[in-house]
Amino acid sequence: MLDLGNSLLAAIERDPHALAIVDGPVRLTYAQWYRRISAIVAGFDELGLRPGDHLVTVLRNRWEAATIHWACQFAGLICTPVNWRSSAGEIDYFLRDSEAKAVAFEEVSAGEVRKSPPAHSCRRVALDTVQDDEIPFQAITQRDDADAAARADADAWSIMLYTSGTTGGPKGVPRRQHAERAAAIAHVAQNQYGYGERTLGVMPLYHTMGVRSLLAMSLIGGTFVCLPRFDAAKALELIAGEKITNLYLVPTLYHDLVHHDLFAKTDVSSVRKLGFAGAPMTDGLLKELDAAFKPDLFVNHYGSSEIYTFTINQNAPAKPGSAGRAGINQRVRVVKLGAGTPDDVAAAGEEGEVIALQLSDEAFEGYWRRPDADARALRRGWYFSGDTGYLDSDGDLFVTGRVDDMIITGGENVSPVEIESCLSLHPAVSEVAVVGLPDERWGKVVTAFIKRRAPAEADEFDRFCCSSGLSNFKRPRRYVFVNSIPKSPVGKLLRRKLVAGEFEAEAPAGTAA
Repeated sequence: MLDLGNSLLAAIERDPHALAIVDGPVRLTYAQWYRRISAIVAGFDELGLRPGDHLVTVLRNRWEAATIHWACQFAGLICTPVNWRSSAGEIDYFLRDSEAKAVAFEEVSAGEVRKSPPAHSCRRVALDTVQDDEIPFQAITQRDDADAAARADADAWSIMLYTSGTTGGPKGVPRRQHAERAAAIAHVAQNQYGYGERTLGVMPLYHTMGVRSLLAMSLIGGTFVCLPRFDAAKALELIAGEKITNLYLVPTLYHDLVHHDLFAKTDVSSVRKLGFAGAPMTDGLLKELDAAFKPDLFVNHYGSSEIYTFTINQNAPAKPGSAGRAGINQRVRVVKLGAGTPDDVAAAGEEGEVIALQLSDEAFEGYWRRPDADARALRRGWYFSGDTGYLDSDGDLFVTGRVDDMIITGGENVSPVEIESCLSLHPAVSEVAVVGLPDERWGKVVTAFIKRRAPAEADEFDRFCCSSGLSNFKRPRRYVFVNSIPKSPVGKLLRRKLVAGEFEAEAPAGTAA
């Protein structure tokens, strides 16, 4: 398989004048972008960076971040992107854990990077204001160097993403160039992308979804339109102005788009393909989006940073909640909860843990220096995801949450996702999250946190659950009305914050603001 450098060179030779990347006033063709990438590769050489070195980036989705990513592929550096909102302590951890040789940052993250002691042992590249011995990014890009050659082979490390860890801090997920390219090819095929697609580059480049969008566009002469930080109004402006043809977002961002005041006034007709991942989508939101966009293709992609694709459902509205069947590079099973081997398979309809074959072309090979995590997750050639789900009688997968999210109430196992999908269909519900809260009698009591869009009380929601056919033991016994549902920077629901009481409850009726 091609390495990523040669893969991009092929794209440049095929479509040198095609628009590759847009970021505000910056509009670069593939040929123009290659000049910038080549300059950065030469700049990395001058900084003393060598193949296999980690470069940590603390950047939003700017053209510079995408360009650094590609330059790393040519130079054989391991691009190690982290959340630009990271604290100094978190940056300390990332730099030490990866043994980074350099760090690139921008104004929004500069303060925390500059407070990090390990950062001062690295070469520091500043995109905006420069202090002390920091290297100005412009000094690297505004130079005329020879065209960069692809130095790394397909087995070289490409990227290391960090995924949250319950113990021992976040886990590094190193991935080789051939796995990254295989995942990008699968992304193109499974989302039926055509030549010259335009995608909204808003999913962060420290997240597997953002990286996949970036790489996929290069395979089809497509355009990556940067949106450094999600803002629904700006996203709608770009969709209309840049004639975006596909969206690949987490459900939260779709929710914010379709419920924004400007949505009804915005021409979104160029968007013909919708894809989502990162979290289940409620039945209510699925119906809203299908009606609002009327897409030709609506894909539910289920996977992880470790193995990009588990399953694909290319007609999500036809079977709400279904994550479909194994992707083109994958085999998937559901094993019994607590299973020690991949052969302890759950029966159809039985909830268990989702596992995926590690032999996949899209798979990682193990965590960065975390044998403890490898021992938990990798068993006999299969990756134990920690996700719960079940296969229905048709063989389609339904993902129901995380093993740790399972609510055990009165001895029964209850998945929060099913209840959330049910309540999402009530017209008064804007957003909903379900967790188990401690209860002396039941162990955990099913509790629904609801952000309302119209007046409705607990008894009305309870009647709605009863009439929907939701089993009695799954019905929420408590309702809490909140101003917002806590989420991660990439829109994932943070149930732990609800359990810990970290939320803003609605003020009682009649209370002064």
